[in-house]
Amino acid sequence: MSELKVRDLHVHFDTADGEVEAVAGLSFTVPAGGTVAIVGESGSGKSQTALAIMGLLASNGRASGHVEFEGQSLLELSPAAMNQVRGARIGMIFQDPMTCLNPHLTIGTQMAEVLEVHQGASRRDALAKASEMLDAVNLSAVKKRLVQYPHELSGGMRQRVMIAMALMCKPGLLIADEPTTALDVTVQAQILELLRGLQADLDLGILLITHDLGVVAELCEEAIVMYAGRKMEAGSTAELLRLPTHPYTRGLLASLPHLDTPVSQRLDPIPGQPPDLSTPITACAFAKRCPYAVEACTQKPPAMQRAANRWRACHRSVEEITEPTIA
Repeated sequence: MSELKVRDLHVHFDTADGEVEAVAGLSFTVPAGGTVAIVGESGSGKSQTALAIMGLLASNGRASGHVEFEGQSLLELSPAAMNQVRGARIGMIFQDPMTCLNPHLTIGTQMAEVLEVHQGASRRDALAKASEMLDAVNLSAVKKRLVQYPHELSGGMRQRVMIAMALMCKPGLLIADEPTTALDVTVQAQILELLRGLQADLDLGILLITHDLGVVAELCEEAIVMYAGRKMEAGSTAELLRLPTHPYTRGLLASLPHLDTPVSQRLDPIPGQPPDLSTPITACAFAKRCPYAVEACTQKPPAMQRAANRWRACHRSVEEITEPTIA
């Protein structure tokens, strides 16, 4: 079973300002064929979680905890063994397809390399498979695209190439880090529809990293809300959007514009700034920005508890926080 299990994941970085804890004790599961989103503002630890799973942290970073995929502990693998997992059993779409594609190599060369490395395919066979995959992601004029360079393609085309490349070996899990960033609304809808179709065809598990709650609503069954490297709330996407039970989740939703919002009405942003992660956090990480904070919030971190059909880390009760925000 292509199930991803993450338990008590910690990610630390050694910096000039001291040790930074980017991810603090994160746990979640992506079931085979399921779709889970990790959401939160910039700096919440979303991308570092994905990079830790893939063994791609920067040289000053280190991960601890337990990450299991298809029964194998990924954090215990050697670099050589992890190279056999990346691209073959777990595919990844990185944030910026322009900078992730090699500007010096044609699209065909870069895609063919995946099968040459992981399956020992010949260049001819690998290019034939690359052509099939580009066709599968609905890219036009496939033969022309194979001999083009990344700068000759639009943003939407490059994103489709990244998706095709990530799925060349038919992995069991796809990690998509902001797959629709900087794309216009029409192309974004096409990419989401493409991912849904590929997931159904390949029984693909998807871990989506994003700050866009609209994308989460479109694609994901489950969602995890992160803040300052910590899980604040987790549960079914529909329930989280309908009735958020954590102040941070409520703040994210309140800061979004809605079609029925009057033009003259100002958005309701979350006040303040995220905490400095180089300083140990010994209380609730969101306390200084939280309108519901009480004395306990500034004294100790809240425990992750099951309530209202989801997990939440908050000293206040569900009843003290909630009221419907989305019909």
